[in-house]
Amino acid sequence: MEERARRIVESAVELAEKGGFEAVRLRDVASHAGVALGTLYRRFRSKEDLLLAALEQEVGDLEQRMIRRPPKGDTRLERVTNFFQAATRALCRRPNLARAMIRAVATGDPELTQKMASFHARVGDFVTMALRGAEAPDEALAPTDEERALARSLQMVWFAALVGWSGGVHGQPGIVEQTRVAADLMLRGQGE
Repeated sequence: MEERARRIVESAVELAEKGGFEAVRLRDVASHAGVALGTLYRRFRSKEDLLLAALEQEVGDLEQRMIRRPPKGDTRLERVTNFFQAATRALCRRPNLARAMIRAVATGDPELTQKMASFHARVGDFVTMALRGAEAPDEALAPTDEERALARSLQMVWFAALVGWSGGVHGQPGIVEQTRVAADLMLRGQGE
């Protein structure tokens, strides 16, 4: 990401940290970043687009942490649970920002579909890494149909639990526990 775009995203992150989704007004982001509003619009078409760029940075940071410290555990369930615990902790450490990014992901805007698909694909790679007990996402070996289905299903549970957390239904431990229970049921069905 070029410097000006990075500055715009960092400004959006700061505003979201303070006041959540509603605080990310594009005019305020441009002012805070020291750029013209037209400059912001040339790079980001909406606040959702901007918040998805922030999420992309968060996922990049998570990827680096996962490579340095892959999920540990003797079983697939332990490793997958440890991954979702680390991912939840990383995403939710700044609650206002996390809620803003979750809202942006859930927007349903067709023009942002590619960015959302990229986010889900990267998380799917991490889940596959945890299932395999790998030290890094293995690009040489594509996920099996089973791994792809497990990763997709677990992401759906995790995302639904994140939405519940975002709405105040449960705390962060509830996100991980709901995902762990789903993983346990799915993996048990496969004989683990």
